[in-house]
Amino acid sequence: MVSQNSEQNWDIFCAVVDNYGDIGVTWRLAKQLAVEHKINVTLWVDDLNSFQHILPQLDLKKVTQTYFGIKINQWSEPLKCCYVAGDVLIEAFACELPAQVKQQLITAKQNYDEDTTQPKPPVWLNLEYLSAESWVEGCHGLPSMQSSGLKKYFYFPGFTDKTGGLICEQQLFAQRDAWQADVSNRLSLFESLGLRGIKTSDTVVSVFSYETDALLALCNLWHHSEQIVHALIPKGRCLNSLVELLPCSVDKISAGSQIKLNNLVIHILPMTDQEGYDKLLWSCDFNIVRGEDSFLRAQWAAKPFIWHIYVQEDDYHLIKLDAFMQLYCNNLPPELANSWKALNLAFNQGQADATCEHWQQLNLAGLPLQQHAKQWPIDAINDVDLVSRLVQFVKNS
Repeated sequence: MVSQNSEQNWDIFCAVVDNYGDIGVTWRLAKQLAVEHKINVTLWVDDLNSFQHILPQLDLKKVTQTYFGIKINQWSEPLKCCYVAGDVLIEAFACELPAQVKQQLITAKQNYDEDTTQPKPPVWLNLEYLSAESWVEGCHGLPSMQSSGLKKYFYFPGFTDKTGGLICEQQLFAQRDAWQADVSNRLSLFESLGLRGIKTSDTVVSVFSYETDALLALCNLWHHSEQIVHALIPKGRCLNSLVELLPCSVDKISAGSQIKLNNLVIHILPMTDQEGYDKLLWSCDFNIVRGEDSFLRAQWAAKPFIWHIYVQEDDYHLIKLDAFMQLYCNNLPPELANSWKALNLAFNQGQADATCEHWQQLNLAGLPLQQHAKQWPIDAINDVDLVSRLVQFVKNS
């Protein structure tokens, strides 16, 4: 049980694995806890370099600093900042907590067992990765008894009311709708990012994927399309797939560069903060995304998308992809559902010809897919967002 004080102190530990995905999720979680629930949050991060890409003002030399009311501590071994057990401790995505922290938890439990007037040990949670698989419902919220006698709860984000829900700020959909209602917002954003020559009638696709031959195939298709297509691509892994289309090596390309290939224009995006990335997704006609944070934000953008899922052993990632696609396509007409699923599967398997074929088929059904993309966030949020459910879960623990 958390303290009865009006202010609660939560710690979140994040080990950065996939550059922006893990820290992207935990940073959004920390901000929403602080802003909407007035919780004192300390975020411990082991890779400030990756974090700085989404929080540009972060000072890499500081061991501790505060932004948006959230204390950010550099997580190193041993810890350079003192950890004091608070009301809640979250280890993000099964990261291994420092020995100093585990010992603090054990000490807090021992002190409370000996004297119940002492503060209770924090509610200890492991925030798991998002999955649409059916088994998540049965595992969400289960406690695991540790050898120390402490309980650790497994908190599973998910798409049903029997899971931990999805990260979504309370005003996000209203902000998105207001943004998308005025086309000048889209054009102003592109201009501010140094993206020149984009007209209202042009097709704009954002690309944030891993390496794949499917992306090169799509760019070649857009290259010869009848309509102008602008592909907005940051420096990073996805550009490695397009080497044969680039005028120079990837390392020599800079943000703001523009590569024109007939009716395809490739724009090299500068990095933005999370709010800027949300607006980018809102402003594009189609989004290709990877990882967990971008995957969910593409859904909240209410635009059609491809999810390039991280490859796992024995193609287990394709099982996770299929589980999501079954949910997402539940209310789509069968022909359209099959086309969208085939496009995502072909892209994830690097099937160049099939990706282009399914892209062309899907492009003909743009309006119904767009209508579905608009309705999906309303259905997926299931009335209550992850952070609100998480706060209630802690109160009930």
